[in-house]
Amino acid sequence: MKRRAVYFSGPMAAELREEACPPPRAGEVLVETVISAISPGTEMLIYRGLAPEEMEVDETISALGGSFRFPIKFGYSAVGRIVAAGSGVSDDWLGRLVFAFNPHETQFVAPLTTVIPLPDGISAEAAVFLPNMETAVSFAMDGRPAIGEQVAVVGQGVVGLLTTAVLSDYPTALLVTIDPIPLRRERSIELGATASFPSNDLVGAKAAISGNGAHAGADLTYELSGNPGGLNTAITLTGSYGRVVIGSWYGRKRADLDLGGRFHRSHMTLISSQVSAIAPEWLGRWTKQRRLGVAWHMLRRHTPERLITHRMAFDHAPDAYRLLDERPQEVIQIVFDYL
Repeated sequence: MKRRAVYFSGPMAAELREEACPPPRAGEVLVETVISAISPGTEMLIYRGLAPEEMEVDETISALGGSFRFPIKFGYSAVGRIVAAGSGVSDDWLGRLVFAFNPHETQFVAPLTTVIPLPDGISAEAAVFLPNMETAVSFAMDGRPAIGEQVAVVGQGVVGLLTTAVLSDYPTALLVTIDPIPLRRERSIELGATASFPSNDLVGAKAAISGNGAHAGADLTYELSGNPGGLNTAITLTGSYGRVVIGSWYGRKRADLDLGGRFHRSHMTLISSQVSAIAPEWLGRWTKQRRLGVAWHMLRRHTPERLITHRMAFDHAPDAYRLLDERPQEVIQIVFDYL
């Protein structure tokens, strides 16, 4: 049996390749992909050759083995239908829609224990946002927003927008977002931001979260822009004794930080956050499954499928990466249709 898959063969080069697809073994299922979603931040780092080649792709997802060296098959948000099963798997699974952390490919084989049945009331279009929604939930947990706090989010890509949506459920005093792209700022307001400012209007953003005296600046700021310069922006917006959650992955891009000014005396806290692991302070009562349950609830509540701006046939997958690279101002979320 043959399948087609997206491969990044080198910097600025994405292509479709045909390859063998093995039959399912004991405890495995064969899934025909229905829809998959591009993760613009991570996938554009790979596409542009900015991912660290020596780094393991993901230590927790079996379908994403190996390093970031070219050629690489990537993607981690796929929804498909189970069409065959290996021994030990009940026929009741046949025909069911499932989510999988899997690269962009027309069919794939996975252990039954790694696929997630779609809950009732969740469409395939909503389910492909599960990884990014789980990330947004993880950011909220790591930042621990408190009642009445002034919160800022730098970067309103898909993850930034979903984080804004999750934070809008908290009783904060205000929720300010920053992004250079007007389309993203419009969606940010729709998802619950109090105000949204262009990246070149830090004066306006700072005025919106000025507070008074000791309370000036954001109590909590998220850096989700994917741009190393965004971290300086986050530090600038954060008040003394505030917290900065760094959710961006910069790959091989270096962050030139200005830590010689007010930062030294501010006693602000920089928090590294990444969804692959749960922070130690939560491990006593939280598992990945519990956090995924919250993410499914947030998908129902905030309907992220409205963020899909482009649906592209899988045959045209290479065009999607060129679009993201050349005209990012037009794009929020691209999904591939396989039918």
